[in-house]
Amino acid sequence: MSELDAQLRKFQKELSTGTVSLALLAVLAKAPEPLYGYLIAKELERVGEGVLSGKQSALYPVLRNLEGAGLLESHVEPSVAGPPRRYYRINDDGRAVLRQWIAAWKATRDSVESVLEGIN
Repeated sequence: MSELDAQLRKFQKELSTGTVSLALLAVLAKAPEPLYGYLIAKELERVGEGVLSGKQSALYPVLRNLEGAGLLESHVEPSVAGPPRRYYRINDDGRAVLRQWIAAWKATRDSVESVLEGIN
């Protein structure tokens, strides 16, 4: 891997780290019912056009952190094919935080786009 490739991968990882929580809350806010990790990962992959896709296992610590912060609720259900599944849903506090994070994201995005304007 070249140095430029390594720098790009590092930058992409840093961007992803800062946006995964926002994306997870958004996916759960749009979901009509609670979702388990695999379904959340597939939805991120689908709506994010692959940009936000990654290792499914990397989502679980973020989901646990969001739940620990009181933004999500979860419950476990038995599965016909495999181990029990933990289903997550966003709660009212999560929706309030999501609105704040969306506003912060849009302000950041607009600021960065202004700085980048005119660069090819």
